[in-house]
Amino acid sequence: MLSTIPADISSGSLVDYDPFLYFESGFTLPWDCSELFNTTQSIQPAGSGSGSDETNQNRTNSNSSLDEPNQALSVIEERKRRRMISNRESARRSRMRKQKHLENLRNQVNRLRVENRELNNRLRLVLYHCHSVRTDNDRLRSEYSMLRQKLSDIRQILLFKQLQQFSPA
Repeated sequence: MLSTIPADISSGSLVDYDPFLYFESGFTLPWDCSELFNTTQSIQPAGSGSGSDETNQNRTNSNSSLDEPNQALSVIEERKRRRMISNRESARRSRMRKQKHLENLRNQVNRLRVENRELNNRLRLVLYHCHSVRTDNDRLRSEYSMLRQKLSDIRQILLFKQLQQFSPA
């Protein structure tokens, strides 16, 4: 950390150096510039005017110096009030957005539940048809096997009868 030390201080006296010595007389805050923009004083040309103008000017200065803190406080209070109103509006808008988002999520959940129910019903129907087709397929295979066996038996019987007709007995 760099610090600014006056050049006239020798290194031996650094122990007694007080960095806040220059602030003892006080300083104005960066936002306290009211004396720069004092509109209550009137600018008088040099040499024109009498002593009574000076007393009026002094009274104006004393009154304006009393009014300036009140004006500064009222400006600060007005800013605080505006900021508070702005923050309240922002919070209200944020709550409204949050409420709208939650409502959209609830609607989406309801739609997805309905869609899930419909898909489950369709799945059950497809599974039922699949089971039915498998059952029919198994029945047809066993029937095919049985008919094939019967056809084989009939061929053997016919072959046997043909052999009996040609053979002399």
